[in-house]
Amino acid sequence: MNIVIRADSSVHIGSGHIVRCAVLAKELKSQGHSIRFAVRPQNGDSVSWIRYQGFDVCELPPPKEYVIPKNSSDYAAWLQVPIELDADQFILAVKCADLVIVDHYALGAEWENEVRNRLDCKIVAIDDLVRKHHAELIVDQTLMRSPDDYKAINSDTAILTGCDYALLNLQFAAKREDALEGNRFPIKPKILLSMGGIDKNNVTLQILKILQSGLSDKIQVTVLLGSKCPSYDEVKAFCSLNSDWIEHIDFTDDMAETMLAHSLAIGAAGTTSWERACLGIPSIIIPLADNQLTVARNLAAVNASILVEKENIITELVSAYKALIENWSAFRQENLKLCDGLGVRRVVQEINNLLFEQDAKLSIRLRLACENDIKQVFTWQCHADTRKYSLTTNRPSWEEHRQWMEQKLKSVEDFFYMVTFSEHDKSVAVIRLDRIKKAEYIVSIFVSPEHYGQGIGLKTLSYVDDIHKDVTLHATVLETNSPSQRLFMAANYQRISKDTFIRLPII
Repeated sequence: MNIVIRADSSVHIGSGHIVRCAVLAKELKSQGHSIRFAVRPQNGDSVSWIRYQGFDVCELPPPKEYVIPKNSSDYAAWLQVPIELDADQFILAVKCADLVIVDHYALGAEWENEVRNRLDCKIVAIDDLVRKHHAELIVDQTLMRSPDDYKAINSDTAILTGCDYALLNLQFAAKREDALEGNRFPIKPKILLSMGGIDKNNVTLQILKILQSGLSDKIQVTVLLGSKCPSYDEVKAFCSLNSDWIEHIDFTDDMAETMLAHSLAIGAAGTTSWERACLGIPSIIIPLADNQLTVARNLAAVNASILVEKENIITELVSAYKALIENWSAFRQENLKLCDGLGVRRVVQEINNLLFEQDAKLSIRLRLACENDIKQVFTWQCHADTRKYSLTTNRPSWEEHRQWMEQKLKSVEDFFYMVTFSEHDKSVAVIRLDRIKKAEYIVSIFVSPEHYGQGIGLKTLSYVDDIHKDVTLHATVLETNSPSQRLFMAANYQRISKDTFIRLPII
């Protein structure tokens, strides 16, 4: 399918919108879709970087005179031209598209409606601000965001919210397997300092000087800062003068490997928040713009990060660092709960359902289970047909089940999914992936008795293959349970004994 991504970057916007769209673009491209970006060149943009990633770029005409945003919430100025003109120029430049993905705080329902009608295409809106859209699908990766936040103004739109849909490079999901292996805090901490791709106010240097005066004899710091930062040379020079405790690096192609070498971080509240969470790296979070405040406050609310406001860095940074060290293990655990790094695959699955117009009554969605599902799962587990072929035939008591499932839901290593039909959120099955060692899991699946014989089990295993293709999956099925044995054989699991099956990583 012909997919066009509309997003911008600049010294005022930053690079986060482009970076997360590139992650999505790579996964869509790997599945055979044709991908182009449509961007308006601006000071500090990422046009050359997008091309370096292997994508064609339609450059929209530059404005006659560049507009400087009045503040970090002046999103209209990010666009540089009126919305109507942007839509006209976009349509003229791209000419045709099956799907347009738009990730831009200045573009919403008005722009989407014009583009959708004139190009006869579908729209996916990536958002963080709970705005009105004319789109078939909305994706908002904000922590603690709910579809209900959008439903009042987008009642007919499919909505994906929360960190389960964070658009991270899949390197992070792979490195998470390494992160889960160890949880010891090092004798000498190593801090990753990353204040975004631009850091136009040079907060990086301010932080380094505070650390120098309060902590430099006890720490090692890696400064992650690219050449588009207006203060790049100044920061780099400071790092060189203090090379005994500071190392400066530009952005690398394997950020997950770089992050994993650090025990904690100081950073802004962009996509790197979810990257750090995926690897269990506690952080001091410093929001640099109004649109980062919600994420920063939510991270602090769930005890995954310590929030320090930009104006309070001088007075609060060192004490925040000491608090992070004292409670490092607890912060690490809370981070690991937030994000598993597989969000881009979940989003692509939804986009493919949208593009290929699968029957909503037959297509399914997996969502991570929550406490509200405990009673439903108990009802299914107690059903005679479920217990008949269970490895543990005794029916659990309510209290036994509740305690067991609550512990499963708290696990940072396992996956507990509820299976729903895409057209509604009614649960029809359960599938679990319980980690047994690095990159290997045991699969358990059961379908609601009222939905037997509808092919849900096979669709669910296929969906899991799409999301968890990089790990090895094992299954134990009683020899007497011939329907389930046939299910795993149909799902391309290899039978290795009379009651055990295996599915190796899918390359």
